[in-house]
Amino acid sequence: MYRNFKFEVISSGSKSRLGILRTPHGDLQTPTFIFCGTKASVKGMFPEQLKKAGTQIILANTYHLFSHPGSEYIKNRGGLHKFIGWNGAMLTDSGGFQIFSLGHGSVSNEIKGKRSRVSMLARIEEDGAVFKSYWDGSTQLLTPEKSVKIQRDLGADLMVAFDECTPYHGNKKYTEESMERSHRWEKRSLEEFERNNDFSQALYGVVQGGIYADLRKRSAHFVNEQSFFGAAIGGTLGGSKEQMYEVVEMATGELNSSRPIHLLGIGGISDILRCIELGIDSFDCVHPTRIARHGGALVKRVYRDAADREHINLKRAQYSVEDDPIESDCDCVTCQTFSRAYLHYLLKANELLALSAIAVHNIRFMNRFMEEIRVAIAHDNLNEVRKKWV
Repeated sequence: MYRNFKFEVISSGSKSRLGILRTPHGDLQTPTFIFCGTKASVKGMFPEQLKKAGTQIILANTYHLFSHPGSEYIKNRGGLHKFIGWNGAMLTDSGGFQIFSLGHGSVSNEIKGKRSRVSMLARIEEDGAVFKSYWDGSTQLLTPEKSVKIQRDLGADLMVAFDECTPYHGNKKYTEESMERSHRWEKRSLEEFERNNDFSQALYGVVQGGIYADLRKRSAHFVNEQSFFGAAIGGTLGGSKEQMYEVVEMATGELNSSRPIHLLGIGGISDILRCIELGIDSFDCVHPTRIARHGGALVKRVYRDAADREHINLKRAQYSVEDDPIESDCDCVTCQTFSRAYLHYLLKANELLALSAIAVHNIRFMNRFMEEIRVAIAHDNLNEVRKKWV
C-alpha cells in the first residue's frame, strides 16, 4: 500500500528517536520541521533558498488551494511540485483545520488578503463541513472524499485524513462526539485513498480527543487499527504548555511506535524540544516565517535579552546601532551579509528585502536546530541542546 514510503527508527534515547522517512521526493532525516507554504509559496522564499537553508520538506494548504486557484488547475499544471518548482518532499493538510478554526473564531485573522471576523463555518453535517469560501463568498461542502481528491490532485507526498479540529472551549460531551465523527471521516478518507492509490502518496490519520486522556487513548487506538502510514496529533492541546505536553504524551504513549508521528501546528523552540522527548518525529508551523514578516528573528539564548522569548524584534531602536549579524555563528546568507542595524533600517523603510532576509535566517535557524537535535539524539545528550538553544 505504501511501497514507495518507509519509516525506519535508527536510534533512540528514551522516547526521542532518530529516523529516516523515505518518500518519492527524497529521504527525510527525522526529527524534522516542515515549513508552511500556505498558498503554494513559503512567503518571500525561492525553492533554491529553502534548499540551501537545509529544508527537507514543506507544507501546502488544502483549504486555500481548493478555494483558489483550484486543485484541478494545479493538477493540469503538472501538480504542485512542478507548479512551484520544488523537487523535495511535501505534505498537504486536510483543509479541516482552517474551516473549523475559522468557524470557532480562533484564527479568523489567519486568512491573508481577505480578513473577516465573521464565522465562515456554516454547519457540520455527517457528510462533511459546509462553509463560505474566503475567496469569493460561495458556499462549499468539503467532505473526506473531496479532501483526499484535492490532495491527490495537488500531488503531495504526505496527505492528512479529513477531521474536525475540535475547539478548546468544547466540553467533554462535544469533544467525544466530534472525535467519533472525525473517526468516521478518517475511515472514509482512507477508503477514498485506497480506491485510487497509485503508490505515490501516503496518508496520515489524526488523533483527536481534546484534553481528555481517555478520549486521546481511544483515538490513538483507532488510528493504530487503521492502515494509515503515519499518525498526526491534532485538535486542542490545552491552555498551557504543561497541559500541551501532557496531551502529547497521552497520544504518543498509545500510538504505534513503528509509524512516524507528526504534531500539527507547533513551532516554538522549547515546545519542539520537549515534544521530541515525548516521541514526536515532525512538526509544522507558520511561526518562523510569520514573525520574520514583523521583524522577528529567531536566536539562541546567548543572543537575546532576558525579556526576549526565543526571538528578537529587529524593529526595536536598540538594534539601529548594532553592527553584528543576527547571530555571529549562523552560516545563513543573511548573517554572512547583513548587520542588525541594516535590517533595522530596512524594516523602518518598509523594504521587502528585510522580510525575505529575516525569513532566510529563521528558516536556517530552525534547520540548524533540528540538525543539532538529531546529532544529540544519536549521542544521547539532548540536555546540551537545551542549554544552548532554549
